[in-house]
Amino acid sequence: MSVDRVRAYFEQAGFDGEILLFDASSATVPLAAIAVGCEEARIAKTLSFLVKDAPVLIVAAGDARVDNRKFKDQFGAKAKMLTTEQAETLVGHAVGGVCPFAVNPGVSVYLDESLRRFESVYPACGSANSAVKVTLDELERLSHSLGWVAVCGVREPV
Repeated sequence: MSVDRVRAYFEQAGFDGEILLFDASSATVPLAAIAVGCEEARIAKTLSFLVKDAPVLIVAAGDARVDNRKFKDQFGAKAKMLTTEQAETLVGHAVGGVCPFAVNPGVSVYLDESLRRFESVYPACGSANSAVKVTLDELERLSHSLGWVAVCGVREPV
């Protein structure tokens, strides 16, 4: 199970944060926000793309949307999401539980600026019913992020 892989990864990294496991699905931002008990924006969703034949993960705030122009300017390629099969094979986690932790070798991870509004966020932990509360510093360290990017826009509430 992928959540066990993340748990072992956290232990090896010396991170003792509690992985939250839910009886119900937390596979989408709205479901994760309900399960965790926070606003949707604080869910750190991990978006998976194929850029020049290599997997790239972007961790963004739950209310953020990829801006295709910004993505292309940053990565020199159109934003092409991985298929369900590609995500599990290339990243190491199934859709709904994709996270920036314990990923396969060769996966590049970036953090989107949309997260900087928060002191802590809740990414998944490798399953469609898990999350962990991390500070942005912890997220950066544990994900082995290659840096912060600005490829998403945040919709203003109506």
